[in-house]
Amino acid sequence: MRILVIGGGGREHAIVLALSHDPSVTALACAPGNAGTAALSETYGVDVAKPDEIAELALRWQADLVVFGPETPLVAGAADAVRAAGIACFGPSGEAARIEGSKAFAKDVMTAAGVPTARSEVVDNPAKLDAALAGFGPTWVVKDDGLAGGKGVLVTADFDAARAHALTLLDGGHPVLLESFLDGPEASLFCLVDGTTVVPMLPAQDFKRVGDGDAGTNTGGMGAYAPLPWAPEGLADEVVRTIVQPVVDELDRRGASFSGLLYAGLALTSEGPQVIEFNCRFGDPETQALLALLETPLSGPLGAVARGELAEQPPLRWEPGAAVTVVIAAEGYPGRPRIDEVVQGGDARGVLHSGTRRREDGAVLSAGGRVLSVVGTGADLAAARDEVYERVDLVHLPGSHHRTDIAQRAALGEISAPVRS
Repeated sequence: MRILVIGGGGREHAIVLALSHDPSVTALACAPGNAGTAALSETYGVDVAKPDEIAELALRWQADLVVFGPETPLVAGAADAVRAAGIACFGPSGEAARIEGSKAFAKDVMTAAGVPTARSEVVDNPAKLDAALAGFGPTWVVKDDGLAGGKGVLVTADFDAARAHALTLLDGGHPVLLESFLDGPEASLFCLVDGTTVVPMLPAQDFKRVGDGDAGTNTGGMGAYAPLPWAPEGLADEVVRTIVQPVVDELDRRGASFSGLLYAGLALTSEGPQVIEFNCRFGDPETQALLALLETPLSGPLGAVARGELAEQPPLRWEPGAAVTVVIAAEGYPGRPRIDEVVQGGDARGVLHSGTRRREDGAVLSAGGRVLSVVGTGADLAAARDEVYERVDLVHLPGSHHRTDIAQRAALGEISAPVRS
């Protein structure tokens, strides 16, 4: 099978790495890729925001399957363009990708499907903002209604900060989604979906805040771990039954059948799991941890989703133990990152490239905010943490920063799901 992976981050490097070990894969390409994927696959330049370019590349390269990593091409309709060219595709249509592309659309789908989620209100006019904010709090959740790379959300107990963030979004022409705050720890559940059948992966948890102890602003993700030793037994099955399957069925009812990876961001509240958001693709950095534990060759489930044959696949097989991902970010991130710094240790075991490029002399340079993802595995979270931070210490990037507490509280047994009310 000839597989073309679209994207250029750590998630795509993890996907390419998994596929490179898959005996069913005869040729592998990544576009636009990075310095890490280039060592494992053919590399092609492409503008991921232009569906026609992606479809043309897939035809020219004679891909049997196109696998989408990021949300931008999916929301733009790239999966539609690839399917129209007669090529199998792992990724939802542009209409179905609105589950991530528009938070207001996602809320409407959840309401119709009877899915538990936070109370919300969309504000598109600054004159209506103060009255709307008065209906929420004392912890305010303010979100950009569109795509924001994980950085358009503010959760704060400060009314003035919530108001200022909302006004910044509105002044930029972005509608604002206000939500009630959900108590309880957060979790991510990735589900393979072929339009009707839903197969969950392992629950994971990511870390959005830039600093240790969840200090600082939101980022695209500074680390993750899987599985969740503190999660209630049967969590994945419950989330599929009460959340993911109803949403999949509602999208199908609307003529927007979902095929690809549906990611449910959850709060495990005292009233049970509730949805924070949906994403229409593999998450980053959770994918790096999950694929480190996946024993099933990846091309099997990806191809089955694309063909609508997921129900015929055997259950996913997982390695025992745990995996932890730590993101190494450039100086300045999540603001403007410092780039073009030489990365040392980027070829070490467990290091995945996110924002890198290779200079003509062969040196690897930083080329984005999240530069590397480092993955460690072990018999449990404590062992996986030991391994990942040993590997982080082998990497050098001038001015870089990373969190030192990824999975720490879970490894110490300090996290628990609230007792159901």
